[in-house]
Amino acid sequence: MPHQASAPEHRTGTTERGSFAHAHCTCGWSGPARRSRDKARTDAEQHESAD
Repeated sequence: MPHQASAPEHRTGTTERGSFAHAHCTCGWSGPARRSRDKARTDAEQHESAD
C-alpha cells in the first residue's frame, strides 16, 4: 500500500458576535463574517467536506 501523507485535520466551529456568526477552522480558514448562525454552520460543514 503506498504511503500517503496525512492531511491536516479540520476542526471547524463558529464564533458569535451579537446576532451574527462566522465559521473558522483549525487549519486557518475563516468563513465570511456577519452570517446568520445557520449559514455559518453550513459554511463550516462545506469546508470540512471539501477535502
